[in-house]
Amino acid sequence: MLKYDHILFDADDTLFHFDAFSGLQKMFSQYQFAFDPAEFQRYQQLNLPLWQQYQNGQISASDLQQRRFEPYAATLGVSALQLNNEFLQAMATLCTLLPGARELLEFLKGKARLGIITNGFTAMQQARLEHCGVADLFDPLVISEQIGVAKPDPQIFQHAFEQLGRPDKNSILMVGDNPHSDVLGAQNAGIASCWLNVTAQPLPAGISPTYQVASLFELPALLHRTAAN
Repeated sequence: MLKYDHILFDADDTLFHFDAFSGLQKMFSQYQFAFDPAEFQRYQQLNLPLWQQYQNGQISASDLQQRRFEPYAATLGVSALQLNNEFLQAMATLCTLLPGARELLEFLKGKARLGIITNGFTAMQQARLEHCGVADLFDPLVISEQIGVAKPDPQIFQHAFEQLGRPDKNSILMVGDNPHSDVLGAQNAGIASCWLNVTAQPLPAGISPTYQVASLFELPALLHRTAAN
């Protein structure tokens, strides 16, 4: 028996490898548009601040998805929404599980109820779960675009708790790679968190994960250890 009966995961860069550069290259290749690393940096200069605004509740999911592609839409003569949709489709087909994810999910199967809370977008989530063969493992699948708020807002966590049947918060663990959305979100919602810190980043001020691991391979042993304490 594990200490946590309910384990919620982030999606991008926690369970799934999120290679935005390859997805953008694949999408833009349809338009014979050369998307190189320098162009990716220009894209990120627009995209990353939009993500920050989205997570802060300052713009909507549709605002983010459209505005990040507006400069390219004007150049290519297609709508920003079309480019965004084609990008999400490309990302779904390129999706792979991170090292240790499949082994972790096999270990947890039957031992805990698993769910996902993601700030990603609806058009991509179910497709990549099915692409990776793990769609049947997660219930609930909570997507910020559908709920209208994004992590770290505690409302999206409360929605997940409702979907789980309102279990004791002491039985819930959130696992994610982003300290500002996943760990702080769990902190705000009153549940335990595990920070997947693959690149050994320093802990941001005011954020306190319950646990920290450098790889998903470490989680089974950690969960066994915490159950014994």
